[in-house]
Amino acid sequence: MSALVEGFGALLSVQMLVCVLAGAAIGMLVGAFPGVTATMAVALASAFTLTMDPLPGLAVLLTILIGAQFGDRVPAILINTPGTPASIATTFDGYAMAKQGKAGLALTSSAFASAVGGFVGIAVLMVAAIPLSTVAMRFGSPEMFALVVFGLTMMIEVSGRQLVKGLIAGLFGLALGTVGRDPMDGSDRLTFGIPQLVEGIPFIAVIIGLFGIAEVFSQMISRRHSTQKAITSFGRWWPNKQETRQMVKPIAVGSSVGTVVGVLPAVGGDIGGIVAWNQAKRVSKEPEKFGKGSLEGLTAADGSSNAGVGGSVLTTLALGVPGDSVMAVMLGSMIIWGIQPGPGLFTSQPDLVYSIAGIMFFATVLTLGLSLLRMRGVAKLLELPSRFLWTVILAFCIVGTYAVNNSVFDVGVMVLFGVLGLLLRRYGFPAGPIVLGLILGPLAERNFRRSMELGGLETIYTSPIAVGLLVLAVLAVAVPRIRSRMKARRQGTTDRDTPTDPPVPAGASR
Repeated sequence: MSALVEGFGALLSVQMLVCVLAGAAIGMLVGAFPGVTATMAVALASAFTLTMDPLPGLAVLLTILIGAQFGDRVPAILINTPGTPASIATTFDGYAMAKQGKAGLALTSSAFASAVGGFVGIAVLMVAAIPLSTVAMRFGSPEMFALVVFGLTMMIEVSGRQLVKGLIAGLFGLALGTVGRDPMDGSDRLTFGIPQLVEGIPFIAVIIGLFGIAEVFSQMISRRHSTQKAITSFGRWWPNKQETRQMVKPIAVGSSVGTVVGVLPAVGGDIGGIVAWNQAKRVSKEPEKFGKGSLEGLTAADGSSNAGVGGSVLTTLALGVPGDSVMAVMLGSMIIWGIQPGPGLFTSQPDLVYSIAGIMFFATVLTLGLSLLRMRGVAKLLELPSRFLWTVILAFCIVGTYAVNNSVFDVGVMVLFGVLGLLLRRYGFPAGPIVLGLILGPLAERNFRRSMELGGLETIYTSPIAVGLLVLAVLAVAVPRIRSRMKARRQGTTDRDTPTDPPVPAGASR
């Protein structure tokens, strides 16, 4: 109980309030602009927050993520283009409602569903984190190595259909993780006499280059912009009693599905939203309305994608394995702050876990209020020319990267990885596996070498936990492939009622 009180008590300061307000505003703006992903925004903000204390810095990053989860519904509903991949399923019914003159009702209902889903995810985080970490406390080096290997299977999932290219990108990330000082004997490796590489590849410069610079370069070259005209007729805003009752069941379904899906590594809010939309349709009394402007379909999808945030944070904090690409970036920032997520976190800093849950709670309440008050204002942003946004993002990328270490070398690394990220996009290589390899590679190497010193491979294959985790890693790779092939065989007979080819913004990471 004392950790709970201390955790929430640490949030009661003016500085924390300012951080949450700033993060919510930035997150709402990020979500409202299609193509600017939450991963990119959190990566860019990481450069500025590293000069802050860990808790205020985490407040900014987490609130940006949650704010983006609310803001991305606006373009999804008004121009049929998801602000981030997490709102793909929102377009299924949201845009149809807007065309029927119910844009205001869709925006308000979506905000309430997102908030309820977020609260459910936070509650699960607070209840399940400590029991899960208690089990993980039994882990030694062999078990931690197996756990990291399981986390590396995320490379398969974030690679999507580009499996081979994703694996190549992941191996490149693992190679990057070997640059710098050897974790066991302290000797220099692959530094080529460059003193700035002794501490390793600058992580912030890499992620800003891959997710920020590359995205801007890609949009500038392709001059990609939306040709959809935003719907300006909002109609009424508030649901009546019948519509409020109608939303209860789909929000419950969406929140449950989203939380479970969020706990699974690499399964983000986009997948959770689509799965919840299908499940809500199965239990609905009016399934024929789904995809044609169903309030149930809209609220189930949005409740699910926000509930997934709590599950993703749970996996990251309790096991030290990032739940999705955004948490991979946030995990890197936490390590730089000296915070090592994993079982030990609940022993060394139990109050921090409750502080994080408290930040997410206040961020959800605040962004819900902003969503209800400023929907019209955010909708106006859809009319801004993209070139203004590109200029602002480029300026922040350069200033933010330089500010981390006051290093021009870091800026050069950022530009180099920006160009590399652009080439990867052009040739279909996902950037996510590179970040995973860079973060998890050193952790896997350190625990594997310790295991070898303790007793060789025998310490791994004689540990039931390690063997179980390695079996799960194999299943995580094999089962989706088998299910995909089985589904492909059934295609055309069972999936005709599911909308196909939903619009997906560039940069398929959240």
